[in-house]
Amino acid sequence: MRHLFLVIAWGLWASLALGLAPGLALGQVTYERILNADKEPGNWLTYSGNYSSHRYSPLDAITRDNVASLRPVWVFQTGGGGSLETSPIVVDGIMYITRPPGTVIALDVRTGRTLWSWSRPMPEKLLTLGFPRTNRGVAILGETLYYGTLDSYVVALDASSGAVRWEKEVADNALGYSITAAPLAVKDKIIVGISGGEAGVRGFLDAYDAATGERLWRLWTVPGEGEPGNDTWGGDSWKTGGATTWLTGSYDPDTNLLYWGTGNPAPDWNGDSRPGDNLYSCSLIAVDLDTGTLEWHFQFTPHDVHDWDANQIPILVDANLGGETRKMVAMANRNAFFYLIDRTSGEFLLANPYAKQTWAKEIDETGRPVVLPDTEPTEEGNLLWPSLQGATNWFSPSYSPRTKMLYVAVREMSSYYFKAESVYEPGTSFLGGGERALQGDDAAGAIRALDISTGEVKWEFRQHSPPWAGVLSTAGDLVFAGTEEGNFFALDAESGEPLWHFQTGDDVRSNPIAFEIDGKQHIAVAAGQVLFVFGL
Repeated sequence: MRHLFLVIAWGLWASLALGLAPGLALGQVTYERILNADKEPGNWLTYSGNYSSHRYSPLDAITRDNVASLRPVWVFQTGGGGSLETSPIVVDGIMYITRPPGTVIALDVRTGRTLWSWSRPMPEKLLTLGFPRTNRGVAILGETLYYGTLDSYVVALDASSGAVRWEKEVADNALGYSITAAPLAVKDKIIVGISGGEAGVRGFLDAYDAATGERLWRLWTVPGEGEPGNDTWGGDSWKTGGATTWLTGSYDPDTNLLYWGTGNPAPDWNGDSRPGDNLYSCSLIAVDLDTGTLEWHFQFTPHDVHDWDANQIPILVDANLGGETRKMVAMANRNAFFYLIDRTSGEFLLANPYAKQTWAKEIDETGRPVVLPDTEPTEEGNLLWPSLQGATNWFSPSYSPRTKMLYVAVREMSSYYFKAESVYEPGTSFLGGGERALQGDDAAGAIRALDISTGEVKWEFRQHSPPWAGVLSTAGDLVFAGTEEGNFFALDAESGEPLWHFQTGDDVRSNPIAFEIDGKQHIAVAAGQVLFVFGL
C-alpha cells in the first residue's frame, strides 16, 4: 500500500457519535450548500468562503465597537512541519486543517480537541522545486474530504474518521509535479491544480469524479502541437513550458465556468528558448466545468521573464462599470496591476497599478502591457519593481459587498533579476537565472483597499515588512490580516484605522476565516505551527 492512515481518538469519536457532545454531527455537504454558502455563515464550506472567492463573512457580531475585546478562545499546537499556510474548513461544528508535509486534522471547534488525524508518508526523494513543502487546505463534498499531496496524489478521506476512500496519482512527482493547493468541489467533480513550474513541467488542470476518483478531463495549460496557442512557443519549448495551476480557483454557476490562474512559463528568467507570448502562462483561464474546454483566456504578462505568474485568487463580482452593472472577474495581479475582465466573454475592461512597478509604461486598450525598454533580466542584474515575489502572491484578498472594496495584502519590494543559461533535465530546477531581493529600508508592506470598479486606492495600512498573509473582511465592517512579525490585527473596513492586534509569537502565513458556534462568532488564523481561534 502506498498510503498509511492513522485514525486517532476513536473512543472520542464514538462518544461524539453517541451524542455525548451535542452539535458535532456532520451533515451532508451538498453542492447546493456550497453554492449557497453565504446563507449559512456559521460554516466555512470552501477554500475562499464561497465560489466567488470573496473571503468575506456575513457574520456581524464582532464589530468596530467591540473588536478591542477579542481574545484567544483556544489554541491548537499542530506539532511541526513548517509554517502553516492552511485555510480551515468548518462544517457543522468540526474544523478541518492541514499540516505539512502530509497531514489532515479534524478538530472540535468548541475546544480545539483532535477528533482524528490522518498522515501520508512522503517518499524519500520527494521533489518540491521552487516552493516550500506546504499545503493550503482541503475541500469537502458529501461526507468526504479531498486533499492534494506533495507527491502529487489526490486523496478522498471519510470526513467522520479520516479513513481513505480512494486515492489517485495525478502526475509523476519525480518530474517535479506536486500539489499544494486546496481542491475545489463543484457539483460531482473535484477540481485539482498542479505545482512544479520551476521544474519545467507542462501545466494542466484536472477534474475527478468525487465518488470514484476517475479522472473526467484534463486541460493542458500549455497547448500541444496543432492546438490553438501552440504557435506562441518556439520549437519544442511547449513541452517544458510550466504554466502550472497551483492555487484554488473560482466558479460561476450562471456561466458554468471555472476561473483559474496559471503560472509563469519555464524557464523563469531566460525566455530565449521560448520566443512568443507563451500561452496560456500568466493567464486567467475560463474553463467549462462539464467538459474541461477552454472557453476564453486573458494573458496578463505575455512572455514573462520575471516569474510574475497569475496564480492569484480570481474574485467574481457584479459591479458598476461605466454606469452599468457588469459581470466581472477582478484580480490584483502579481505584476502590480489591478484588472477587471468580463467573466462571460473574457473582454478586457480595465487595468490600474496598485503597487510600485517599473516595468510597464501602461496597459493598452486591449489589455496588453506596453513594456518599458531595458527591463529584462541581465547577466549583471537588472533592478525592477515588483520583486520576483510580486506585488502580491498566493495569499487571498477579500472583497466586501458592503463597502464595494477589494482588500489586498501588498508587497512593496524590488529585485535584481539575473539571466543565465538553462538546460532542461527532468526532475531538476529549470530557471534560466535568478534574483536578489532588495530588502532593508526599501522593502515594506501594506493592506490596501481598492475601489472594485476602478482599482483606485481608497486607503492603506502600512506594514514594516512585505506580508505573506491573506485578508478576511466581515459584515462587522472589519478587515483581518497578519504580518511576518507575528501580529494578527483588525482594521476598520471603511477607513483602514487599526482597531485591535494580537501578537501570535510567529509569522502569519495563512488566510483567516470566520465561523459561528453556539451563536458566537469566531475568527481563526494560523501562525507558525499554531492555529489560533479568537472570540469575544
